[in-house]
Order: sequence, then structure tokens, then C-alpha cells
Amino acid sequence: MSVHFIGAGPGAPDLITVRGLKIIKQVGVVLYAGSLVPEAVVAEASPGATVIDTAPLHLDEIINEMIAANDKGLDVARVHSGDPSLYGAVAEQMRRLDDLGIDYDVTPGVSAYAAASAAMKSELTLPGISQTVVLTRTAVRASEMPDGEDLATLGKSGATLAIHLSVNNIKNVVQELIPNYGKDCPVVVIFRVSWPDEKIIRGTLEDIRFKVKEANITRTALIMVGRVLGDHTFEDSRLYAADHHHVLRPPSKEVSKASAPTT
Repeated sequence: MSVHFIGAGPGAPDLITVRGLKIIKQVGVVLYAGSLVPEAVVAEASPGATVIDTAPLHLDEIINEMIAANDKGLDVARVHSGDPSLYGAVAEQMRRLDDLGIDYDVTPGVSAYAAASAAMKSELTLPGISQTVVLTRTAVRASEMPDGEDLATLGKSGATLAIHLSVNNIKNVVQELIPNYGKDCPVVVIFRVSWPDEKIIRGTLEDIRFKVKEANITRTALIMVGRVLGDHTFEDSRLYAADHHHVLRPPSKEVSKASAPTT
């Protein structure tokens, strides 16, 4: 018996991985986080499988469902939103399973920041603008942020920021970032990315707070901040430059001649 932690992706049923969907179809028990994972994602579970929405359950109750499945010799699909490696609250479940001697594995999923980038048709790393993406959040009701991970400190890098679980704290987000990014820095707030009611709100650090309030968005949204979201003057990457060569693309004769020393 095994517990299979599965990243369901951002919401759209067809953004789950082939591996994740295959596991859901095969297991005897499916536990899914219904507050963020739509029923359509687990709709292809076996007709004989037990499917449980864990949104109203606490950790002990979830683990008890896994223990009950283990006692019956049934595999479990534990389906989380996005990718389990980010804000998935899976580490404590794995720790419990380690203590119980129950086997488990992890199938990655499409994270919200990747789905948001696709929805915006944006690249989060542009030559000369930003080559770093910081995935973070702020402290509201969740666990406190460790020292040195506040937005004011992270913002000194000028990196592209993907700020999770913080749209209800957007006033403080804006205040902490303006000193490093400037009031005119582009911001995009993506509500329920890839869901049928997806909303994309574009603005700047100066006006995004008011636009979000006007749209009445208070949860389930990702805040993206950075110059890459509005800059179209970046240089082309060297990757596909005609004079850039590597083991799979040796220099052409024309490039070799142009770079050869003259006598």
C-alpha cells in the first residue's frame, strides 16, 4: 500500500500530469483538497473508489483516512492543488507517514506561478531585466515568515516576485515593495488561474490595491511583481543568436570566417 501525493495543478482538469491522472484512476481511495481542487480533477476516479473532500478535515482526520486505507491494503491518491513542493502542507503528512511506516511518493504538478505566466503570455526571466524568480508569501493568519524573508528584504534583489496567499494583505505588500521597485512597477493579480472564472488584473504598485478592491478579490489569487511584466525593450537571449554556438550547434562557416583573426 502507498500514499501518492499528487499535484493537481492550478485548477483546470487538463493541467494535471498524465502520471497524476493515471494514479487517480487506479487507487482505491482519493483524498482531495476540495477548497482548491475542483471535483472535475478527481472525476475520473474508479467507480468503486472512495472519494473524500478533505477541506473540512483536520490533519489527524486526514491521516486516519490513510491509516484506514492502509489497513485494507488500498492505495491512496492524496491530491493537492498546484505543486506539492509549494505551500502544500504535505511535509507534516509525510512526517506522520514516516512515523507510521507507511510508504508514499510524490508526483509534481503545475504551480500557480507557472500557470499565471502562461495566462499572461509572459516570460518571468528576461535578459538584462530579471534572471531570478522569488516565490514567497506574507504572514497574515498563516505561519510567521522567518527572519530575512520579508518583502522589503527580498525586494532589494529586484527579482520577479510571485507572492502567494497574500491578496488580502495587498496594502502591506505594496507598501513594502514601493521603496525598491517604484510606484510604476508593473503588477498583475491573477484570481483562480485556469478556472472558468479566472480574472487577470493589471496595474502598478501605485494603483493595484484599488483595482483589486474594486474587483472584490479577497482570496485564491497570486500577486506577480516585476519589470519583466511590462518591459518590451529587453535584449534577445543569446541562446538562439546566430553567432552563439555549442556542441549541438557548431559555428557556421560564415561565423567562423567572421571571427577568424586577420593577418
